[in-house]
Amino acid sequence: MFNLAILTCSDMGANGQREDSSAPEIEKVLMPIGFNLTHYEIVEDSLTVIMNKLIEWSDSKEVNLIVTTGGTGMGPRDVTPEATRNVLDRFTPGLDEVIRQNGMKATPFAALSRGVSGIRGNCLIINVPGSPKAARESINALLYILPHAMETLTEWKVEEHPQG
Repeated sequence: MFNLAILTCSDMGANGQREDSSAPEIEKVLMPIGFNLTHYEIVEDSLTVIMNKLIEWSDSKEVNLIVTTGGTGMGPRDVTPEATRNVLDRFTPGLDEVIRQNGMKATPFAALSRGVSGIRGNCLIINVPGSPKAARESINALLYILPHAMETLTEWKVEEHPQG
């Protein structure tokens, strides 16, 4: 089993003005393939706040995968990709491509998502859009890739991969 952290990046969510409906969708997809939610937080759309939380969780060695949701669009407060880039040791652009290609099957607007992914230490960090549907579709696109990615990153074998 791998430890999962979900960081929702949303000014309105952090201020209690909007319910977070994306994080539960992410958790629903990942739990059946061996992920256990150990950390969850809603933070404001702030470069420093997001960076600090990503560093705290990834450097704790308690988290194998961090999924951020929200802040990947083109709005002036959408800074999640920049915050993520600033803390990564290595990038995983293939995951970003898979997410966007899959999203474009549903809407051409998926091309506007600026989400990035990569590795900090032994932790994989992936940005997904903030809408529940897009977040779920993004994680579903990686469903068969993630167990192998986690095995490679953590050198911990999963007994059985989901069939694709």
